[in-house]
Amino acid sequence: MPALANPEIATRGQHALDAPWNVVVHNDPVNLMSYVAMVFRRVFGFSKEKADHHMLEVHHKGRSIVWTGTREKAELHVQQLHSHLLLAMIEPAPQS
Repeated sequence: MPALANPEIATRGQHALDAPWNVVVHNDPVNLMSYVAMVFRRVFGFSKEKADHHMLEVHHKGRSIVWTGTREKAELHVQQLHSHLLLAMIEPAPQS
């Protein structure tokens, strides 16, 4: 098996894959607030109160971090949100 050209880069890349990612939902002028809350309940299994909290955060602040975890799962959640016509993206979670 060939040796890696730079093992530090390979290790740093693996660490980046393991780092947490945020799923962010942005406000849009199209979807009703009740619909957004329903999607949060369906996709994330949120309680009505938690779904309403995030929906209101999106409405008032323009965005809400609705989930944090692995990149692969974050990308799946974004696809699910897009399938419900919500504006969502992933971003790296701040490292502490």
